[in-house]
Amino acid sequence: MMDMKITDLKCTVVEGYPIVRIDTDEGISGLSQLEFNRDYNKPQVLFYKRFLLGQDPRNVERVMLRIRHLGGFKPWGSAVSAIEVALWDIAGKAAGLPVYRLLGGKIRDRVRVYNTGTGPGPKGWAPEDYAESARKKKSLPEGFTIFKYAIGFHGRMFAQVPGSFYGEPEEGYRLRGHVTERGLKHAINCIRALKEVFGDECGLAIDCGPGFSPQAALSLAKAVEPLNLLWLEDLITGDYTPYTAVEAFRLVSSNTTTPIHTGEQIYLRYGFKDLIEKNAVDVIGPDPLDDGGIAELKWIAEFADLHGILIAPHGVGDGMIGLAALIQVCATLPQNYIAFEMPRLDSFWYEIVEGLPNPLVKEGFIEVPDKPGLGVELNEKALRKRLPEGDDFLS
Repeated sequence: MMDMKITDLKCTVVEGYPIVRIDTDEGISGLSQLEFNRDYNKPQVLFYKRFLLGQDPRNVERVMLRIRHLGGFKPWGSAVSAIEVALWDIAGKAAGLPVYRLLGGKIRDRVRVYNTGTGPGPKGWAPEDYAESARKKKSLPEGFTIFKYAIGFHGRMFAQVPGSFYGEPEEGYRLRGHVTERGLKHAINCIRALKEVFGDECGLAIDCGPGFSPQAALSLAKAVEPLNLLWLEDLITGDYTPYTAVEAFRLVSSNTTTPIHTGEQIYLRYGFKDLIEKNAVDVIGPDPLDDGGIAELKWIAEFADLHGILIAPHGVGDGMIGLAALIQVCATLPQNYIAFEMPRLDSFWYEIVEGLPNPLVKEGFIEVPDKPGLGVELNEKALRKRLPEGDDFLS
């Protein structure tokens, strides 16, 4: 078979989401995207164009060897990861097969998702605010079976509740400090309020940070042991932290029965190596739009499974195209798979992307589609109305 060649790489930003397209000389294009609020990654995506032109996109690994070493921990591996996903989309379309078949075939016909960003979140920081949100989310028509809530440093609870930690509640994303007794009690009370609503009918996971000291992290984990949480996420390091505190996580996880989780910021299998080999956490959460791509996610999941570590991929900001990628790869993951994080889908996604099941989520699961590639296409007429003036993405 003659080589297919990449002829162009394009990137636009729609409603804060960078969307990527790779074109070929055979008229097949591959789609991908980056997480929301990543407009600053657009120049980074286009930087890689020089390494892609003329390459056969079906040789995904060969192409990735040219660019993989040029990425890093979230968000600097995002462009590389998005390109990898688009390459698989082309490979699937060229073969007339869904991506999951190219990854070894599916283990499950439908994939479980968990809910972080769908439905009304808490209106405030009190336990009753969380309970009210839980009651509403529990009754959503999608029938989610797992829910995750931000408590502690994540979502800036500790910045808003006075006396929660020994530190400065400065502006910006990064908060960090030793948690006070008041802060610890407040977090525990909010978790208990959620658990009272969900009971043993639904799984409950808590996104905590990053920012806890190891001592405070262990105190929280031990205090909530009777609640049988699915996990406590990113207690020490995590989202947008360019390193992994392997030993600190290991000290916490080895001294509590509450499962400890991290991983959404980690880039490539090499970034997960020590975390997995040292059994430093119980659950990992790679994001295919940050970890190096969907084949990389599968490799990480298989390696984790060898060590008895569970996997619940991250994805709340991955949009509709990222959702399509998550469905395809999670259908192939081993039996350490729990669920992936359902992306938050604003209404415009249903206008500009076509191909996924409708309704999307039934009883907490999504059916795995059999269309070639990722199984989605752009509605160019609807997308054109949302492109920035002068944008050549569709030309």
